[in-house]
Amino acid sequence: MFTDTVGFTASTQANEGRTLDLLRQQTDLLRPLVALHQGREIKSTGDGFLVEFDSALKAVQCALNIQRRIYERNSEGGSAPIRIRIGVHLGDVVQNGSDILGDAVNLAARIEPLAEPGGVCVSGAVYEQVRSKVPDRFEKLEPRAMKGVEVPMDVYRVLLPWMGNGGGTGDATPLDRDRIAILPFANISPDSADEYFADGLTEELIANLSLVPGLKVIARTSVVGYKKTDKKVAAIGRELGVGTVVEGSVRRAANRIRVTVQVIDVTTEEHLWTAKYDDDLDDIFSVQSDIAAKVATALPGSLVRGRAPVPELEKPKETEAYLSYLQGQSLMWKQDEASLRQSLRLFQKALKLDPSFARAQAGIARAYIGLGSEGHISWNDSIKQGIVAAERAIAIDPDLAEAHGLRAELAFMGDDLADILHREVRRALELNPNLAQAHSMLSALAGSLGVVETYVTQAEEAFNLDPLSPVTIRSLGNAYFFTGRYEQCLEHWKRNLERAPLDCYRGLADYYMFKREFEEAEGSVRELERIAPGSDYARLCRGYLAALQGDRATAMQIIAKLNEAPGEGYSRQVSSTGFIYFALGDMDRYFECMSRAAKDHTLQLIRVRLSPMLASSRKDIRLLELLATYARPIQPVK
Repeated sequence: MFTDTVGFTASTQANEGRTLDLLRQQTDLLRPLVALHQGREIKSTGDGFLVEFDSALKAVQCALNIQRRIYERNSEGGSAPIRIRIGVHLGDVVQNGSDILGDAVNLAARIEPLAEPGGVCVSGAVYEQVRSKVPDRFEKLEPRAMKGVEVPMDVYRVLLPWMGNGGGTGDATPLDRDRIAILPFANISPDSADEYFADGLTEELIANLSLVPGLKVIARTSVVGYKKTDKKVAAIGRELGVGTVVEGSVRRAANRIRVTVQVIDVTTEEHLWTAKYDDDLDDIFSVQSDIAAKVATALPGSLVRGRAPVPELEKPKETEAYLSYLQGQSLMWKQDEASLRQSLRLFQKALKLDPSFARAQAGIARAYIGLGSEGHISWNDSIKQGIVAAERAIAIDPDLAEAHGLRAELAFMGDDLADILHREVRRALELNPNLAQAHSMLSALAGSLGVVETYVTQAEEAFNLDPLSPVTIRSLGNAYFFTGRYEQCLEHWKRNLERAPLDCYRGLADYYMFKREFEEAEGSVRELERIAPGSDYARLCRGYLAALQGDRATAMQIIAKLNEAPGEGYSRQVSSTGFIYFALGDMDRYFECMSRAAKDHTLQLIRVRLSPMLASSRKDIRLLELLATYARPIQPVK
């Protein structure tokens, strides 16, 4: 990777002192990001750097994060902007002491000037390695003759969102037709009880297309709200930020199925492909695989994908096992105890019919996570049972991305921030870059360890893949708030109020309390009390606000209510109590609560480590002692 400062010579001649100060700022910004992505700084060229990486992906991720951070820094205003170009190439080098030599180095240096100020250009060799592994899109430049190269060389520029070219994950993403949403299939079966079958086929198609390199597929939690909707495709596309929508219907009668599918271009509302299937139920696997393959090849720009077979999902040996699995999947998302327990039984039934059905085993792990998160079984039992199921799924199918993602989630639930979480989440994303849950886990791991850039960028990636999920909305808003991006945080909470009111009003209450804007904070707390009067969120915010305003009596009443009846599963009561004590200035009780939460595996480590509301607690030696016993360090998160 070569970096170079735009207009360095002219700027030095105009104002040498200011230019050297900007160069120092640029160096201070770049070096931590290079280290974070495990780059090896070979040398400084005065106004740029030559850096070596052990993978093309790390090099490109580093380049993109550098330009993102510079863009954020320039957007803050108050100082002269920094502008750099970056070029990345892949090839062999020759070690010469601490330096490296060779054609690969020379070509990287010649690719860098082709980038726009603030941009990144990569060689064709790098593009082939990373094109389906980063969220931003690429545009091929006209073939360029390079000095020392006999034939013109392919070079690609990365389409970054702030460059006004429709790239990346900014406001222009609805134009990206390789971002796709599969809407819930309509159930037109005579028996309404077959609703699960239509839901299951939708989810299977999402899972199948998520494995196609180059596609960005919106997660199930963000499309389920469009079931039986009257909204037009164009409106749905804008809300989800997609350029392509798939919709269809399913009719099941006895052992026969009829499936209709259509692929629609959001911009033009043109039908790119339509098909109808009439088959026996026993052929559902071949129907499903054929739909996935034809949807993928119907998308604009999918000629490359069309030459390779679309990956297929695991097929159980018994149709009855598959139907039980689909029923379990449909029930699992309802989150009430009866539905979660029934989904668990259905997954177990599927496994009894087919013990080699790895996805049913993963379903068991997900059901245990749901039961513990909703307080229907103990938090520790849900972790233990879930780990057993996830590891059995991995043993059956080591390439099942969902199982690796669940194993990582369970490790995080149990405060195991050691190598297993890092390894499993990385493996999940290698197998399926569209797994929003795995991006969320990588973000949470980075935040827990204080790796700020990765914390934010991975939260953004999870949100882009699952933009209507309260979980990703909450995680991204917190990431902005905890890392000092206050304007982005405020805009994010306000924009998503209708989608996740509980989380957004809680976020707004925190923001206004931190800013000491008590009138606005009171309005947010009242909204919380209106929509969820008995929730921990409402009680915590009321108690915290009372404490900040010197109303100790109300704060202590809230603490008493929080301590009345903690549930079996995950509970925020202990941490919430501690946060109110913090606002009251009682640091002894604050740390006592945080220690109890850590022992129960319910400490909100990211909030404790990063929230600006708790900044003064980080001067206390007891926090270092708490963090030292809570989680041991691991290799850098990247």
